Amino acid sequence: MEYLSVRQARDNLYKLIDEVSEHHSPVLIAGKRNNVVLVSKEDWDAIQETIYLNSIPNMVQSIQNAAEEPIEECIDIKDLDW
Repeated sequence: MEYLSVRQARDNLYKLIDEVSEHHSPVLIAGKRNNVVLVSKEDWDAIQETIYLNSIPNMVQSIQNAAEEPIEECIDIKDLDW
């Protein structure tokens, strides 16, 4: 993870936003009073989704079980009853 001071981040904010978004690499911005981490909106949404899914009882096990299922045994989405 890249580390920048508040001043360095401020001086290069637009470029920093583009780089974080493009490379999906968070940046720690260290201030005198507090530190923050800059992440892309896409990555933040993924983090929030992961936290949410982990909060549902048995969801992680269900996802792991589905990932282990052979693809030949899966049902095509067009064959699902809606």
